[in-house]
Amino acid sequence: MKNDYQFVDGTRLSSVIEALIFASEEPISGQKIKSIIVENEEQIEISEDTVSDFVDKLNTRYDENGLSFRIERIAKGYTFVTQKKFHYWLSIFQHENAYRKLSQSAIESLAIVAYKQPITKPEVDQIRGVDSGYILRQLMEKALIEVSGRSDSPGKPLLYTTTSHFLRHFGINSVEELPKPREIEEILKDDDMAEHRQLLLEQSMIMEEEEDGSIEIKEDSEEGDVEEDNYENEENEKDDDSKNEEE
Repeated sequence: MKNDYQFVDGTRLSSVIEALIFASEEPISGQKIKSIIVENEEQIEISEDTVSDFVDKLNTRYDENGLSFRIERIAKGYTFVTQKKFHYWLSIFQHENAYRKLSQSAIESLAIVAYKQPITKPEVDQIRGVDSGYILRQLMEKALIEVSGRSDSPGKPLLYTTTSHFLRHFGINSVEELPKPREIEEILKDDDMAEHRQLLLEQSMIMEEEEDGSIEIKEDSEEGDVEEDNYENEENEKDDDSKNEEE
C-alpha cells in the first residue's frame, strides 16, 4: 500500500491496524487504534482519518482477492464481518446465535424500547397491554437492553435503553439508523433483511395501533366491559320499571 509506514521490526502500519481490529473482541474505535500506535511508536503521528483510510485500503485488497470477509464500522468501532454472500453457507454450518432466539413477546418489547427509549416498564406495559417485567429481565440477561437511570414520574421507575450489544446485533452504529415507520414496508420486501423482518413487522403494528388509539391495558379493557354491562343492565331495569308503571 502507498505510504504504508514500516516499523523497525519490518511490520507495516496497515498490518498493525488490521491485527488490532482482528484481535479485538469488541468493535475497536479509530481513536483507540490511533492511541495504541502513537503511544508505542515515537516516529509516527496518525489521526483517526488515517485509520479510516487504511481500513478502506484493506477492504479494497480483500475485495480484489475475493476474500470472504471485510472490515465494517459497527457500534462506533471497527470489526471483521463475513461478506453477505457467504451468509447462506454459514447458516447451513451453524445454528442461529442464541441471542437471535427471541420470542414474539421479547421482539415486541425490544422494538418498543428501541424506538421509545428511554422508557419505563409501566410505559412498555401500557403499549403492549400486558405486564412486561419478565420479558424486560430476559432482554437484560441477553444484554440487549440496560437500565439507564430513573424517571422523574411518581415512584421514579427505572428507565430502559438499548445497549451497544444491541447495535452490534443489528449491525448499526446508533439507534438513529433504525428505519422510520414509513421505511419499514420497503425494507420488509428486501430478502437481505430477513433477520430484521419480524422485529420491524411488530414495531409497525405497534405504531399503527398507537396512531389509532386502539392499544389499551387488558385489565382496563375488561373493567370497561364490566362497567358497560352494568350500564346496560341499569338501563334495562329502568325500562322494565317504566312498563310496570304504565300497566
